[in-house]
Amino acid sequence: MRRSFACKVLLAAAVATAAFGSAAFAHVGDHSHMSFTQGLAHPLGGLDHILAMVAVGLWASQLGGRALWLLPLTFPAVMALGAALGFGGAALPWVEIGITASVLVLGAAVALRLCPSLAASLPLIALFAALHGYSHGAELPANGSALTYAVGFVLATLALHLTGIAIGLAANRMPGRFAARTAGGAIAVVGLALLVMPH
Repeated sequence: MRRSFACKVLLAAAVATAAFGSAAFAHVGDHSHMSFTQGLAHPLGGLDHILAMVAVGLWASQLGGRALWLLPLTFPAVMALGAALGFGGAALPWVEIGITASVLVLGAAVALRLCPSLAASLPLIALFAALHGYSHGAELPANGSALTYAVGFVLATLALHLTGIAIGLAANRMPGRFAARTAGGAIAVVGLALLVMPH
């Protein structure tokens, strides 16, 4: 019963996120010069990406089992495919709102300690990964070194996932075990703030 209520809350949060429409633009910055080093550094300069990637790791640590490695490997793999779509000029609606939604929804999943099956969690992770990747792929200039930038970006993303996993596993060993859920709640609040913040 409690898990069913939590799922309804998470679904409501996702619907509310979509209602904000195109008001949220989480990705900004100059992408005119691409290199491995800049790709490595870029995720660390975007609050939306940092929080979403850490939340993926936190959620993976809560789900445990195969999810502990499947979630953090699925995200960068699908993100690379999304980047290829964006770089190729494919049209994809609601990208920016979806990126912001990833912060809110993943944070809420950790805060509510939702534990769906892999059949439910992996598609959600893949969706958000595709949106994050598409946004960055669309911003790549034609003369940029997209491959080296992407390698750096993927490695930084994996590092953020591992940070979230480490925090989650450490929190699970604490007597109260509320640290990870508190972090998830804070991430969700920031995600909501990104939605309502004027741009």
